[in-house]
Amino acid sequence: MSLLGRAAVAPRALSHRELVELLTWPDAEELFSAAYAVKCREIGRVVSFRGLVEFGNVCEKNCYYCGIRKGNGKVHRYRMEADEIVREAELAFKAGYGSLVLQSGELTGEANAVFVEDVLRRIHAFCGDEFGVTISLGEQPEETYRCWREAGAHRYLLRIETSNPALYAKLHPADHSWERRRDCLRALRRCGYQVGSGVMAGLPGQTTDDLASDIEFFESEDLDMIGMGPYIPHADTPLGKDAPWTPELRKKHLELGLRMIAATRLYLHDVNIAAATALQALDPEGREKGLLAGANVVMPNVTETRYRADYQLYAGKPCLDENATLCRGCLERRISAIGETILWNKRGDSLHWAKR
Repeated sequence: MSLLGRAAVAPRALSHRELVELLTWPDAEELFSAAYAVKCREIGRVVSFRGLVEFGNVCEKNCYYCGIRKGNGKVHRYRMEADEIVREAELAFKAGYGSLVLQSGELTGEANAVFVEDVLRRIHAFCGDEFGVTISLGEQPEETYRCWREAGAHRYLLRIETSNPALYAKLHPADHSWERRRDCLRALRRCGYQVGSGVMAGLPGQTTDDLASDIEFFESEDLDMIGMGPYIPHADTPLGKDAPWTPELRKKHLELGLRMIAATRLYLHDVNIAAATALQALDPEGREKGLLAGANVVMPNVTETRYRADYQLYAGKPCLDENATLCRGCLERRISAIGETILWNKRGDSLHWAKR
């Protein structure tokens, strides 16, 4: 049996060398087709929506690749009021999204913890447990994670960005810790979340071995959901200010992002995998291509349009001027065109989590 055939039959049964072979498979379309077949068998020809609310861009972190890093003085900072965030959640719930993602820059401290707890309790009071709530708010003390879980959050996304500690150190200041981030993922598991992480594909200095190790990291941490995308330079960051960004590199990073989706699906089978918005930044049909490579989650932006231009982690972010209704209608048409069905009014929980 071929490597693709074996990967499709038995989850989590490939060696490191075989993962490298998948990532460098000579026929990309054959790789994507094999991964899509696994996705259809495990999950169905269905897509889960997560309404994304980017409620603030104030951040304590200074990551070298991120457009809202603390050291970027060109960013107009904002933080939505609790009433605004709750209103966006209620609108997403009424629109049938079934699930929400609350995301912001990383902030710690009691005031932030209480603010988020209040928002989560208000959302839960209106929507109940039938509405899935994911939060992506960075590294926090375990007691804060536990408090937010009890207030109504179901899932937590904390991207590791790379499983290679040495590469991580090159992407962050000395006061940022890879071990701390990994330990936070383990704390989230103890608190009862569906736990998600992810990486960037195409980072300077990153190798195919690194990407294969990233997929092994997803398995070793027993993750329920994966959110990853291609690295796109941002001119106002140390990593991106002098980075070449040619049409050839855009195409390469797009394909690398799709290959990571496909290889991850072929290895892990039953996890949730997002078709990142960054794919669409590189190709107008990038998110659809991500779904056809094995992803099953899309995160339409439901943030008020007046805030969106100020939340750009990378250059070229799409849909900055589309309101939530336009975004939903556009995505619905595009997803239907590739033969997929949107799971309206469904939480879309990870099958891997449900089996646990």
